[in-house]
Amino acid sequence: MELWDLYDRNRKPLNKLHKRGEPIPTGAYHIAVSIMTVNSKGEILITLRSAGKHPYPNMWEITAGSVVAGEDSRTAAKRELAEETGIVVDDSELKFIHTNINSHSSGFMDMYIVRKDVDSVRLQKGETEAAKWVTVEEFDRLIESGKVAPPVVRRFGIYRKFL
Repeated sequence: MELWDLYDRNRKPLNKLHKRGEPIPTGAYHIAVSIMTVNSKGEILITLRSAGKHPYPNMWEITAGSVVAGEDSRTAAKRELAEETGIVVDDSELKFIHTNINSHSSGFMDMYIVRKDVDSVRLQKGETEAAKWVTVEEFDRLIESGKVAPPVVRRFGIYRKFL
């Protein structure tokens, strides 16, 4: 069972825990992270969501996940990147760029970029089925063809400024 800390709209802790999968109470928010990994060629690492992963099965995405109870955003970003791709980074490699507030999902999305060349990617069973490096133009084509998860498409406009 995954638990999240809850916050108010100003990101002040409510000192309440929330069980993942249950509706978030009105006026409460949780924190999630999104990490775009970019190599020295300017290519973006994307992963294919597993067929059984909902929402958005079989769609391309970048690394993302929820901050668990007791964890801070930066620690969660490093954990999610390691869990979903096998890529291990230190604090100096993780650059915070923006926070989106999404009232639809009752969450803060902290966005990070990692610039790193990696030899291999390890897929997380049950989460991802494939990974590949794509240029911005290739990613745009995947978006246009409807093959990228909609939340990633919405965030990509912000990421684009940092590529």
